[in-house]
Amino acid sequence: MNKPLRRIAIFCGLLVLTLLIRDNWLQYVKADSLKDDQNNRRVTIARYSTPRGDIIVDGSPVTGSDENKRNGLNDLKYKRTYKNGPMWAPVTGYASQAFGANQLESIEDGILTGNDDRLFFRNTLDMITGKPRQGGNVVTTLNAAAQKAAYNGLKGRGKGAVVALEPSTGKILALASFPSYDPSAFAGNSNDDAAAWKKLQKKYNPDDPMLNRALRETYPPGSTFKVVTAAAALENGLYSSADQKTKTPLPWTMPGTTTELKNEGNIPCEDATMRIALRYSCNTVFGKIGSDLGNDKMLAEAKKFGFDAEQFTPVRSSASVFSDNMNPSQTALSSIGQYNTAATPLQMAMVASAVANNGKLMKPYMVDKLQSSTLDTIAQTDPEELSQPLSSENAQILQSMMETVVKDGTGKNAQISGVTVGGKTGTAQHGVANSENPYAWFISYAKVSDGSTPVAVAVVVEDQHANRGDISGGGLAAPIAKSVMEAVIDSKK
Repeated sequence: MNKPLRRIAIFCGLLVLTLLIRDNWLQYVKADSLKDDQNNRRVTIARYSTPRGDIIVDGSPVTGSDENKRNGLNDLKYKRTYKNGPMWAPVTGYASQAFGANQLESIEDGILTGNDDRLFFRNTLDMITGKPRQGGNVVTTLNAAAQKAAYNGLKGRGKGAVVALEPSTGKILALASFPSYDPSAFAGNSNDDAAAWKKLQKKYNPDDPMLNRALRETYPPGSTFKVVTAAAALENGLYSSADQKTKTPLPWTMPGTTTELKNEGNIPCEDATMRIALRYSCNTVFGKIGSDLGNDKMLAEAKKFGFDAEQFTPVRSSASVFSDNMNPSQTALSSIGQYNTAATPLQMAMVASAVANNGKLMKPYMVDKLQSSTLDTIAQTDPEELSQPLSSENAQILQSMMETVVKDGTGKNAQISGVTVGGKTGTAQHGVANSENPYAWFISYAKVSDGSTPVAVAVVVEDQHANRGDISGGGLAAPIAKSVMEAVIDSKK
């Protein structure tokens, strides 16, 4: 072979080799990323070529699928539907042909579309028998009656959120956010869907209905945080009982300042016991406890309850905040739920749940199990202990204090006949120099006659239309918590 032909042959061989390498790179190395690429139209077509599996609550689906009306421009056969969409949106999220998916619809997309590797044998059998691929189901831990009570309680209150947990397991029983949205409104890819989506964006809707306030919004928790401060006092041996007098003068000036920490009204806070201080919500007592313990001990206790860490339920919850490197007066303010302290409703439900569960905090979760299309269980969530914020003995002391709040204090609106209820109210400052209507909080748990505690609840209400003087945790939030607790208790009968 002469030299020019040899060069051409070598060059052609290199081209062939390059093509083979490129082909193998695409088929084996880049296959998964190309398969999951949002711009891969074939993936989208395949995702909506069959009905999605369902998200299940109390044995019934809260989702569905409808066949699109074919119009030549729409090659996506099925679109998602939702039952009581606004009520369940904080749990399900959305699945939209035009705008993708989020929350459970996104996290469990493989199961719902039938593409998850764990469905391989089911899919192989269907292929052999000629059946179309079918999606599996996501079975949640939610309690339909509790969710309805939570959502209806928030209606007409402006904005807010409710989270209810089963203390012994961490199961999420209710997860409501208001205002909300209907995921069905933009499940397709038409001009109407695009218009509905636009109306829901914060840029065009300042109420931000697509914000999951139960998991993603952090609020100053106000006096509900005093439960964490009381736990820190007991765990660190500052006080050993609920009825031991605290060394709290009145007035009390915050260390390093000339500023007195004020209480709300003329209440008996001088040297008050922790029981009395929690009953009347004494800022001076719990501010001084935080200052006396110091930032490090308060931070350590807050972290045991879950602060400063994201939670995955499996939907991500924002991290609640208790700051580091604070001076004694800043620590005092943070210890009564102000200054930099901020918490999600999920976080404060976790606080109530840990106290109710004799000091043991269980990891919160909302997916009980995953099923194949034939209802075979392919994954089951087992309860998992997250931490032990306080000992059983100290938890029972704190329970007695919270039960006093509901029996004789600011939480009377949460009383339930024949049920022992423990709780703590909170009214947290909002806006620059507390210029806007404050947030109304209530955290609680219910203990039934057999000694079990089926539910712990956190409620926060942002009512911008209420008279400022009428806003209180006991007045606005406690009745909602009561209705949620009653719904859970009634569903157990």
